[in-house]
Amino acid sequence: MVIQTYLNHLAVERGLAKNSLAAYRRDLTRLAAFLESRSIDVLAVEPGDLDQFVLELRTGTPAHPPLSAASTARTIAAVRGLYRFAVTEGLLTTDPAEALHRPQVAQRLPKALSTQQVSQLLDAVETDTPVGMRDKAFLELLYGTGSRVSEAVGLDIDDLGGDEGIDAVRLLGKGDKERIVPVGSYAASALDQYLVRARPALASAGRGTPAVFLNTRGNRLSRQSGWAIIQAAAGRAFPDDEVHLSPHVLRHSFATHLLQGGADIRVVQELLGHASVTTTQLYTKVTPEHLREVYITAHPRARG
Repeated sequence: MVIQTYLNHLAVERGLAKNSLAAYRRDLTRLAAFLESRSIDVLAVEPGDLDQFVLELRTGTPAHPPLSAASTARTIAAVRGLYRFAVTEGLLTTDPAEALHRPQVAQRLPKALSTQQVSQLLDAVETDTPVGMRDKAFLELLYGTGSRVSEAVGLDIDDLGGDEGIDAVRLLGKGDKERIVPVGSYAASALDQYLVRARPALASAGRGTPAVFLNTRGNRLSRQSGWAIIQAAAGRAFPDDEVHLSPHVLRHSFATHLLQGGADIRVVQELLGHASVTTTQLYTKVTPEHLREVYITAHPRARG
């Protein structure tokens, strides 16, 4: 089946990350189900059939609620990729998805904490237990390197580098792309304390694993547990607010604070592991609050 062949191509030849591959599989499985319900072969589809599929995505069905513009755009991208592949492989002579246009998706500014809020979050972790020392090191690493939660939990001991203490980490990003990121003194200190004083206690409950961050059973910390660490710290740091921070909040804060501090956008791109600088440029957007602050401070007649 052409869909499975295309997914194999994405996995093997393009090295697509597991989560991205799973999203492609979901989107294309939904396309296949739509076409099958109308007795249309995937390779015999007409442009009008794909228009009807997109309409169904936006309006929904009893089995599927309507998709947002962003989710629709992602699904259309998967469909267009499938049929471009089919043409390239000689399975089709014309591309039925060529005229499909993705809906305009508003670019939202990534949510970032202020430097004071980051300090509150990191200082809220109690480090008098092995789990507390682990959580502190985990959060310091996320903010100190801009790593994704999945990258942090995927770290092995051999990924920590430095002749005298930890001064860099090797992160495995999307598409299995490696990058080396410096580690600041706060994160290095928290990691060192965790590795010396806490990790051995956690490791004693397991059968031995090279993972840096361990759970209480001595196994590698899961991504879901990594997210839970962020939420738990937020609950302690901001007890009067119903704060539900995204898993990427410290990564976003890392990028925003670097750019505010004068870092070159290309350097930030490399540190984040973005394939395109266009993605990194989201962090250079000026918020309305910042515009107003600068206006009031700078304009001679802004104040009465």
